[in-house]
Amino acid sequence: MSNIKNNKLIAFFIACSIFATAPLHAETPEEKGYKIYKEAEDRDEGFVDNQAEMLMILKNKQEATSEREMSVKALEGKGDEGDMSLMVFLSPRDQKGTALLTHQHKNRDDDQWLYLPALKRVKKIASSKKSGPFMGSEFSFEDIGGQSIEDYTYKYLRDETYEGQDCFVVESYPVDKNSGYTRIVSWVDKEHYRTLKSEFYDRKNSHLKTLTTDGFKQYEGKFWRPSELLMVNHQTGRSTVLKQTNIAFKTGLSESDFNKNSLKRAR
Repeated sequence: MSNIKNNKLIAFFIACSIFATAPLHAETPEEKGYKIYKEAEDRDEGFVDNQAEMLMILKNKQEATSEREMSVKALEGKGDEGDMSLMVFLSPRDQKGTALLTHQHKNRDDDQWLYLPALKRVKKIASSKKSGPFMGSEFSFEDIGGQSIEDYTYKYLRDETYEGQDCFVVESYPVDKNSGYTRIVSWVDKEHYRTLKSEFYDRKNSHLKTLTTDGFKQYEGKFWRPSELLMVNHQTGRSTVLKQTNIAFKTGLSESDFNKNSLKRAR
């Protein structure tokens, strides 16, 4: 009789152990996708601000090129407010002084303003126009404005190797109904959570563009930034390269460097 009781007791403890170690529910692809991008966002927290010089190279279908020089700066957001960024054209002469200011928001549409020195006026970019090309490049205003994690919902698709690196492949779906994309498929490396490649699908769900990043360097022992971004438009045959140099962090920027008045005095 005692053996029967002991066996029942052992079975009870085994069952309790299995129940305690079993997950409450299997992680869904949506949960895993969100977790991957949340980890990427968390790893970039604390950058405070950064500045860089940028060269934009536009190439048409016949491979003729033109170049534009810019300065870019960014300030980390606080609380419910997202990051702020300012991009100013230094050349060519007919575009010098043109500037784009972006204020990201976590719970509403981002704000963007474009300063056109020839007209001496600041123009707010309407949400319905953010899918349009930025200064004739293959980057849209939407692309240039950056991304907050709240701007998308996510779905993990699979693991895959890209350029010799183990990656998560995640699909993102824009929350904004005015987005130029139905979905974005991205390759995020498992070691540093950097986005190495993204495929953009237009409103007809056709493959529109592919963005690849290269030349990553680590700054401040934590923050990874690419030295080159290449956006290829598969429907037009055009492409745009952005090359970043002289990237510096914690340069003493403040919110006053990112208001609408700063657009007019930007050089």
